[in-house]
Amino acid sequence: MVVPGGWRQPLLRVTGAGLLAATAAIHLDLYLTGFRNIPTIGWLFLLQIIAGFALAAAVLATGRPVVAALGAGFAVATLGGYLLSIWVGLFGFTEVRTTAGIVAGIIEVAAFAALALLAVSPEPGASRGPAQGLARLLARLPMAQPAVAAASAVALVLLFAAVAGAGAPPPTSGAAALKTGKAGGVTVLTNAKGMTVYTFGADTTPGKSSCYGSCASYWPPVTGSPSAAPGIPGKFGTITRTDGTKQVTWNGHPLYTYIGDGGPGQARGNGLNLNGGVWHEIPVPG
Repeated sequence: MVVPGGWRQPLLRVTGAGLLAATAAIHLDLYLTGFRNIPTIGWLFLLQIIAGFALAAAVLATGRPVVAALGAGFAVATLGGYLLSIWVGLFGFTEVRTTAGIVAGIIEVAAFAALALLAVSPEPGASRGPAQGLARLLARLPMAQPAVAAASAVALVLLFAAVAGAGAPPPTSGAAALKTGKAGGVTVLTNAKGMTVYTFGADTTPGKSSCYGSCASYWPPVTGSPSAAPGIPGKFGTITRTDGTKQVTWNGHPLYTYIGDGGPGQARGNGLNLNGGVWHEIPVPG
C-alpha cells in the first residue's frame, strides 16, 4: 500500500482505529438487544466492547506500532472467537449466520490488516526507548508486509468458509410429535427429539409469528402437523409462515426450539430476552 506525501501511516492509523470502533459498536448493539442475557457470552461481549473502544482510542491518540500490534491481535482474537462459536460452540452457545456477524467479521479482518501494516511500518523520527526498540524489531521482520497480506487473506477465507456452513437446519414438514420431558427438574413441553420448545413474547398478533431471518436461525420454528402425546393440556394448531410452511402453535402461541440447547433436558433459552422479546419454556403439570 503506497500513499504519497507521507500519509501512509496516518491513513493506517485512522483507518485501524475507526475499524476497531466499528466492530465494538456492532457488538454493543448486539449486547443491548439481547446478548447481554446469554450466560458468559454476555460478559465476553461487554469486555470486547470496552477493549475495542479503548484500543481504538489508544491507536488514534498515539499511532505507535506497539499499540497497533495490540489492536491487530485483539481484532484477530475477536474473529477467532466468532469462528469458534460457529464451528464448535463457545461456553454452550453456538453462533449462526447473521448479517451482523458477517459484517463484524469482515471489519475485524480489515482492522487486523490495517493495524498489522501500521505495526510493521517504520516510524519516522521516533525517539529511543524499549517501546521504540520493539517497534523497530517489528518493522525489520523479513517479508512482514506480504505476511500481513497473506494472513488477512487466510482469515477472510476462513470467515466465509465458516459462515457458509453455519445456520440452523431448515424446517422440515410432516408430523410434529410433541411430548413432555424434564429440563432443570421441571416437566416441560418438548418436540419428538426431546428438545425443549418455547413461546416468544413478541408474538402478540394471533396467527402470526414475529420471528424471521436471523431470529429463526437462533430459534427454529417447530413445523409440521401437530401430534401431541396424551395428557398434555392445551390446544394445538398451526399457522402459515411467509415461506408457506406450517408452524405448530400451542394455545395460539407459535412454538420454537433453541439452538443453544445442546440436547434433551436443557432449557437455556428460558427467560432470555433476545431478538426482540422474552422466550419461555412451557411447563406441563404432572
